[in-house]
Amino acid sequence: MVKIVFLHPDLGIGGAERLVVDAALALQSKGHQVHVVTSYHDPGHCFPETRDGTVPVTVSGNWLPRSICGRFLALCAYVRMIWASLYTVFFSEMDPQVYFCDQVSICVPVIRLFTKVPVLFYCHFPDLLLASHRTWVQKMYRAPLDWMEEKTTGLATTTVVNSHFTAGVFCDTFKSIRRRPEVLYPSLNFESFDRECESSLNSIASAVKNNDFVYLSINRYERKKNLALAIRAFGLLKTSLNNPPVHLIMVGGYDERLNENVEYFNELQRLVTSMNLDDSVTFLRSPSDAIKTCLLKNSHTLIYTPDKEHFGIVPLEAMYCQLPVIAVSSGGPLETVEDHRTGYLCQPTAEDFAEKMQYLYENQNLATKMGQRGRERVIQHFSFKSFSHQLNEFVDNLVSH
Repeated sequence: MVKIVFLHPDLGIGGAERLVVDAALALQSKGHQVHVVTSYHDPGHCFPETRDGTVPVTVSGNWLPRSICGRFLALCAYVRMIWASLYTVFFSEMDPQVYFCDQVSICVPVIRLFTKVPVLFYCHFPDLLLASHRTWVQKMYRAPLDWMEEKTTGLATTTVVNSHFTAGVFCDTFKSIRRRPEVLYPSLNFESFDRECESSLNSIASAVKNNDFVYLSINRYERKKNLALAIRAFGLLKTSLNNPPVHLIMVGGYDERLNENVEYFNELQRLVTSMNLDDSVTFLRSPSDAIKTCLLKNSHTLIYTPDKEHFGIVPLEAMYCQLPVIAVSSGGPLETVEDHRTGYLCQPTAEDFAEKMQYLYENQNLATKMGQRGRERVIQHFSFKSFSHQLNEFVDNLVSH
C-alpha cells in the first residue's frame, strides 16, 4: 500500500476534477491510501465521491482570496496552492509516499524543497496558452507566471498529460523541459453509467416529451467552449428542415462565483431568444450526475463544440452511452472520435455542424450504429481498468526509484 496525496486547486465538477477523482478511485482500487488536499470544496457543487467520503478531502487555504477585485485569478491560485502544499508538508499527519499534483505546478518546488517525496504532475494543458496576453499589462502580469509554470513543471519527478495532442503542445511550449511527458488517457468508471435512471429524469422530461430527436451539449459555461456554435447550428437545422420535432439541451458546469460563467450563460440565453428558439432549447446549470447520465442515455446525438480541446471526457461518456458525437476536428476528439464511424469531426462552423446534425436526424439507423461502435471503442481503449493499471505502474515506479 502506498500513501498518495493529491493537491488540486479547486475541487469542483469540471473535467480536470473528474480526472482527479477517477485517479484517486483507481489507486484505491489497487489497494493504495489516497487523500485530496484542495483550497476549495463545496459539498453542494462537487462529485458525489468527494461528498460522501469515498475520496477523503481536506480543505486548506480557502481563507485566502480567490481573486482581487475579480482579477489576478492565476496569482491567487498560485498563493493558495503554495499554502496547501505547506499545510500538507508541515501541518498535516498524512505522511505521503507520492504526491499527485495537477493544474498549478507551483506546489512542485515546495514539495521538492522540503521533502524527498516524488511528485507526479498531471498537465491537462499549459496554462500560459489559455491565458490572455493581448495587452502590455497582461503580458507584464503573465511573464513571471509563465516563466514559473515552465520551470516548476520541469521539477516534477514524472510528468503526465491527457493525450498525444497535449504531449506535442507541451513539448512545443516548454522547450527547456527535454523529456517528453507520458500519456495517460482519462477514463470512464463504467459502473456509474450502467445504473438505471431514476426519477431524476422526470425533472427534464417535460422539456423534450414532444420531440423525437434530442441533441445534447455538455460543457462548462465558458466562452472558450464555443457553446454558441451548437445553438447557431441548431437554428440552421430547424430552418433547413422547416421546424422538425427536435430539441437541444445545453448542459453546463456553472459557478456563480465566476463572472464569465454568469455573463456567458446570459449571452447564450439572449442568443436563443434572438433566434426564436426558446421553445426548442433547454438550459441546465450544474445538474447532478444522475440527471446528466439520464440525459446521455435518453438523447440521440452529442454536440461537442470546443476547438483544440486538449482531451475532452464528454465524448467518451456519450459514446459509452451509445450516442454518436459531432465534434470539432482538432485536439483530443481526433484521438477519441472515429470520423464517420462513431460520429463526425467537423470544421468549427454552424454550417458544417448543421449538415451533420441533419444527416443523423434523417438517418437515425446510422446514428444508432455509430452509437454502438462508439461504446465498443470506449470499452476497448478507455476503460477504467486500463487507466487504473497504467496509473498504478507510474506510482510503483516512483516509489521503487
